[in-house]
Amino acid sequence: QVQLVESGGGLVQAGGSLRLSCAASGDILRINTMGWFRQAPGKQRELVAVIARDGSTNYADSVKGRFTISRDNAKNTVYLQMDTLEPEDTAVYYCDFEVWISETSLRLYWGQGTQVTVSS
Repeated sequence: QVQLVESGGGLVQAGGSLRLSCAASGDILRINTMGWFRQAPGKQRELVAVIARDGSTNYADSVKGRFTISRDNAKNTVYLQMDTLEPEDTAVYYCDFEVWISETSLRLYWGQGTQVTVSS
């Protein structure tokens, strides 16, 4: 089994910063893509940012230039640095990892979610 544990959410004023972390543990051979999604009340879950194993990244238009995704493959951890936060960024943030648990088995795992609240 693989477990993902998120940390770093909280309450911040508009214009402030937060850094989210998500660490995986368990039966991991290697991790492909790591990503961050978010879900605001009454809305669908949406992609925020993804990072491939080679470090290439992709961001939602709404966060480009404000958020930075990074990863530490040795620690099986992904980070999301969020700067210049806006009230519209308020949501529960989830990490997801594509994990090879064997040479023939690739699975998707999700974190438990962490609340980010940005006050105006």
